[in-house]
Amino acid sequence: MPVSWFQRVADGGQRLLAELLPHTCLVCGDPGHEGLDLCQACLAVLPWSGRACPRCALPMALDAPLVCDVCQRTPPPQAASWASLLYLPPVDQLLRRYKFQQDLAAGRLLAQLMQRAPPPWCCPPLLPVPLHARRLRARGYNQAAELCRLLRQPCWHGLQRQRATAPQSERSAAERRANLSGAFALRSAPPPRLTVVDDVMTTGSTVGEIARYLRSNGVDEVRVWVCARVPGKPGRGV
Repeated sequence: MPVSWFQRVADGGQRLLAELLPHTCLVCGDPGHEGLDLCQACLAVLPWSGRACPRCALPMALDAPLVCDVCQRTPPPQAASWASLLYLPPVDQLLRRYKFQQDLAAGRLLAQLMQRAPPPWCCPPLLPVPLHARRLRARGYNQAAELCRLLRQPCWHGLQRQRATAPQSERSAAERRANLSGAFALRSAPPPRLTVVDDVMTTGSTVGEIARYLRSNGVDEVRVWVCARVPGKPGRGV
């Protein structure tokens, strides 16, 4: 969806306030650093994603094969995956505050960190993982869509969540896949290439189901960019 005039004005006001007001670390409360609501000490210990499988973004040792064993056996439907950070302290706390406590300042910081560690490939249009209308009304915003807006890259919003699915967090990999079956539908014809954006990637079930659905509906290539990757979880819900 195009950015409205009201949203542009609101964004401009937020940027002006950010320039006028001192930055304060959202983790410890110390003064911010380098234009971030994060102090120098907390910035220095952020769990940036290091070497990872290019297909599922699973962290890997330096001496490991280029592609993880799981992706070699069963390649995921997405052509590539990238996580800017790992889901470890303090990123995990910031993401929980953003997602469940309406802390939009934490979301703005996380988007800034994503901009500092973008994928090593050119991003096709961004597609935020959609929320069902019921959950969107309850939460008040779609955390993935808000990240996309803050990343200020071309976006496509033609995918909808047509079925209200149960939360994924407490489900096994098989239950996650079943939970997402038939959950998504197109509202408009998709472009040939897309980058699916989400806040956290755990097993990859959600982004994998979206990639499968898009490819079955004519999309040539789907890539994935998430703010944070949970370490130690194979990359497509297996």
